[in-house]
Amino acid sequence: MVLTGALLLVLTAASLALGSRTVPLHETWTAVTAYDATNDLHLVVRELRVPRTALVLLVGVALGLSGAVLQAVTRNPLAEPGLLGVSGGAAAAIVVGIAFFGATTVAGYVWFGFAGAGAAAVAVFLLGRAHDAGTNPVRLVLAGAALSIVLAALTQLVVLNTGDRVLQALRQWMTGSFQGRGAEVVPVVAGAVLLGALVCVAVAPGLNAMSLGQDLATALGLDLRRTVVLATVAVLVLAGAATAAAGPVAFLGLAAPHAARLVVGPDQRRVLPASALAATVLLLVADVAGRLVDHPQEVGAGVMAALVGGPVFVALARRRRFVRL
Repeated sequence: MVLTGALLLVLTAASLALGSRTVPLHETWTAVTAYDATNDLHLVVRELRVPRTALVLLVGVALGLSGAVLQAVTRNPLAEPGLLGVSGGAAAAIVVGIAFFGATTVAGYVWFGFAGAGAAAVAVFLLGRAHDAGTNPVRLVLAGAALSIVLAALTQLVVLNTGDRVLQALRQWMTGSFQGRGAEVVPVVAGAVLLGALVCVAVAPGLNAMSLGQDLATALGLDLRRTVVLATVAVLVLAGAATAAAGPVAFLGLAAPHAARLVVGPDQRRVLPASALAATVLLLVADVAGRLVDHPQEVGAGVMAALVGGPVFVALARRRRFVRL
């Protein structure tokens, strides 16, 4: 964990220094500690790369936490935030906001993404609830998969029947690109991540009890319904914020918890922070690599995350058996 933390610091420095215009490390440090508004290199670092790097860090934390919570509450090692319809709901709402409400900037349509992610998660929760048995994690996943298909069809319908403006905006969002994400988005995402992280801390002991099975967890005094509701809220807030701000970023919410459990074991009080750290490192690698592979152009971090996270997940699956949830 200490080595991973050190790697995170190195990657953060690389994120501030590298891009279409390379800034020397000493100049990067000066831009952070002794900002000079007349220096164009300082402007690049402070106005563009600091907010972008902060957003990458926040999105990585959100995806790592939401993936770990979702895998624990569903006891499904292949679960990831998109299973609750969060990505589909955010995409559908953003398309509607761009097409019919004139949202043209990230700061404008991020709120549509939040609303869509929230509405989708509430719908999944209601659809996955049976009156006689209450909330069941398996029904939540099935309801999320079904709703995601419907929302994807709605998104394609709107895109195909609107102009190029909607298609161009959606294409940038769908690649998971952090390009153009300004400082106005960071406070919104930071607030959501802080709220979601606090909920994760509250439910971590309950998630440990749920790993023993629902019957034994209930016998130990766990309020199963309350734990599932709080866990769902945490996934909604965290994954909704990440998806609305950066687009659907694949594999991180799936692979990071597995990597964390291999290092720190099954205790959710350790898995959650380790997952957040692992996902942040992978997302920083993806974002920095995306700036370099087609320099001076850029490849979206979501695309690079699939290329980076996919092999990592395959390696984890081949080298060791998954820790049982």
